[in-house]
This record gives sequence, C-alpha cells and structure tokens, in this order.
Amino acid sequence: MAPKEPKTAAVVASKAPAKKVVTKKEAGGKKKKSKKSVETYKIYLYKVVKQVHPDTGVSSKAMSILNSMMNDMFDKVATEASRLSRYTKKPTITSREIQTAVRLVLPGELAKHAVSEGTKAVTKFTSA
Repeated sequence: MAPKEPKTAAVVASKAPAKKVVTKKEAGGKKKKSKKSVETYKIYLYKVVKQVHPDTGVSSKAMSILNSMMNDMFDKVATEASRLSRYTKKPTITSREIQTAVRLVLPGELAKHAVSEGTKAVTKFTSA
C-alpha cells in the first residue's frame, strides 16, 4: 500500500468550515432555558370529569392528587404485568398480562369495569 500524501493547504482551505451551533438568546444576552416537558394525565382526567359532571370543575390540588394516583396505578399494573410475564418466561407484555394484572391489582367491581373498558378500547384500536 502506498504511503498517504500529506494534505496541502489548498485541499484544507477548500473544505467548508464546521458550522457553529447557534443557541437562542433573550434580550439580555443570556441563554434561554427550554422547559423540560413533563407528561401528566391532567388533560385526560379533566375530560373524564367533564363527561361525568359537565358543570363541575377540579382544583389544581385535586388534579395533582388524581395525577399521582394515576401514576401509582400505572406503576402497580405495569409491575404486576412484568411479574406475570417473568413467571411465564415470555419477554413480551401482551394485553393478556395487562388484563390479568388489572384483575389482580384492582378490587372486585372496579376490575370488571376496567377490563370491559380495556377490551372495548383494544377492539376499537384493532378495527381502526
């Protein structure tokens, strides 16, 4: 293999310079900090409240409590579904594991309603 020739000044000069990253600045010359997006259930909870009681509002503290409850429920169902998939030695969490987890985590009548709503949602999703 032939030795590489050193780059000449003309070859180096013909290449375009690297572009600088431009950041947005405020009027004072300081960098503008972008807000970190936080995912919540607040808009969905608000829609459900308006379906059930259209003339009722929800305070921000009550919404925060409901959001925390939803995060806890999601965590419990996901943990239980993960445990179930580990028991069956399958790497995938399917709707069957979610359904069984909901039956185990939620009490009695609430579990029945959640399973029926979940089945309805999955059917609507697959048919669309």
